[in-house]
Amino acid sequence: MPELPEVETTRRGLATALLGRRLARVEVRERRLRFPVPIGFVQHLTGRRVEAIDRRAKYMLFRLDNGETMILHLGMSGRMRVYAPGTTPPPPERHDHLVFATDDGAEIRFNDSRRFGFVDLVAAADLAGHRMLAGLGPEPLDAAFTPAVLSAALAGKHTPVKAALLDQKTVAGLGNIYVSEALFRAGISPRRSAHTVVGVRAERLVPAIRRVLEDAIEAGGSSLRDFRHADGELGYFQTRFAVYGRAGGRCGDPLSDCDGTTCSVRRLVQAGRSTFYCPRRQR
Repeated sequence: MPELPEVETTRRGLATALLGRRLARVEVRERRLRFPVPIGFVQHLTGRRVEAIDRRAKYMLFRLDNGETMILHLGMSGRMRVYAPGTTPPPPERHDHLVFATDDGAEIRFNDSRRFGFVDLVAAADLAGHRMLAGLGPEPLDAAFTPAVLSAALAGKHTPVKAALLDQKTVAGLGNIYVSEALFRAGISPRRSAHTVVGVRAERLVPAIRRVLEDAIEAGGSSLRDFRHADGELGYFQTRFAVYGRAGGRCGDPLSDCDGTTCSVRRLVQAGRSTFYCPRRQR
């Protein structure tokens, strides 16, 4: 599933094509996404100008000039593709479910082979209370996300810290890959009980979360299966994973004596998801 860096990379790519543009044509080729495409979706969007594109957690928010906001979630396999003005887009693919054409001739397609993504329309005044946005935790890249805030969120939780960080009420937008990488950078075992990751440990973890997300965004996210940038290019942060997907090998710490023989990256399953960690570095 695309995580925060992939969604942010997509948002930035779409902003270049959509900001200030009017949607001259909107086409729904498949209504049966995770939730059905709203009735009147085409009529509501056609002719509207895109005034801003924001992100909340893993959701993109397209703010329109009529006061409505289109919420778009990429789901497990969704991606957006931009065809620039003056180019001739290829025929739509089987899983190109939504098509947006702008007044300057660009075309944007939402492709989702598994159909776990969705779109919705909501009035700006109702956005914060939307069923998918209400109750989300703080944004990990915001200044308001501090060690004290994280400590308060984890206090009293006796689940493994990995599971606690994947809970979107604890912190918004984190997923399996970047939690594993952030815990590695902070030197914290994913098996450690969340209520013990307060104080000094939270002071290590918060900047580690921020740095790994910023590094991943700079690298254009991670392309493991389906993810592509809006221009079709791959992200490359997967080449810099320190532990994720490296079970049986050495970790990404150049100063570690984890050599893949006497010590190696381990994999375990937590809440049905693979977790990777270095037992020598992470305590």
